[in-house]
Amino acid sequence: MLTVRAFVAGAGIALALPAMFLFGADVKVPLGLLPINWPADNPYTVEKAELGKLLYFDKRLSADNTVSCATCHDPKRGYTDALPVSSGIKGQKGGRSAPTVINRAYSLNQFWDGRAASLEDQAVGPIQNPIEMGETHVNVVAKLRGIKGYRALFAKCFGTEDFTIDHVGKAIATFERTVLSGNSAYDRFKAGNKQALTADQQHGLDIYINKAKCDQCHEGINFTTNAYHNLGVGMDKPNPDEGRSAVTKNPKDYGAFKTPTLRDIARTAPYMHDGSLKTLEEVVDFYDKGGIPNKNLDPSMKKLNLTAKEKQDLVAFLRSLNGEGWQNIQEPTKFPE
Repeated sequence: MLTVRAFVAGAGIALALPAMFLFGADVKVPLGLLPINWPADNPYTVEKAELGKLLYFDKRLSADNTVSCATCHDPKRGYTDALPVSSGIKGQKGGRSAPTVINRAYSLNQFWDGRAASLEDQAVGPIQNPIEMGETHVNVVAKLRGIKGYRALFAKCFGTEDFTIDHVGKAIATFERTVLSGNSAYDRFKAGNKQALTADQQHGLDIYINKAKCDQCHEGINFTTNAYHNLGVGMDKPNPDEGRSAVTKNPKDYGAFKTPTLRDIARTAPYMHDGSLKTLEEVVDFYDKGGIPNKNLDPSMKKLNLTAKEKQDLVAFLRSLNGEGWQNIQEPTKFPE
């Protein structure tokens, strides 16, 4: 595969990147993050991000004009919906919790099971899901083409009023890549401000790395390896969610789900793919007991035997990952007509 060489300013690191991606200096990223990798076939423009934001919040993308992307990924709730499982048109309930959009720019395959290869693919998936937005790609494009204001915006961004669902996905994905979180207390601590974390949070960081070894799966600038693991969540239910295996058809992936980011984790409850854990304290207890036994349980899931104080400080550290950036995005007050 062809690669391009990019130098991360201030880090002294040369990275080999796939040629299909280019570093973008168009969007300022908060402390602790790397520049966004913009796809070569969907480069950033201000106009495209603004169009994507309108589409993201516009309920007309659903069959009955009641559901938008923001319904399940609401900025007021950390770009989630704060529910165990999400509801779509006609109040229908899905089977999984809505993951946050925050820092999705640094994610690889999308959805809990990784069935979408890119943000562009993910952005248009819910539109035609009968439980979520209940529309078809053909209908939603026809609906948008029938709105004069949208025709003008698509023409400005893509050079044509005869836009397709691919253009819709590119615009929404461009907006979503600007939903960022950094400059957390942890980031400031790592940057040299040793007062940014309390003593309890610093102890929690030590537990996170050295005893609980959370960084085996939650590592890097976005606190995730983007890999899939079976933690046992839901495996004790009568009909467990297949997870990743529904995509790969590999029995070894049964019950495995994508490792989510821990950025702003304190703001995006409830937790796990089924929203079954309500608090960070419950999450820590779940890991402390080693998950739920099943034939595919990840080998890294072992009892931690944390003390009450260690659990408390680990939660305190996780709360230090609340960041800044995404709160500055203003929701549209009016939409194209």
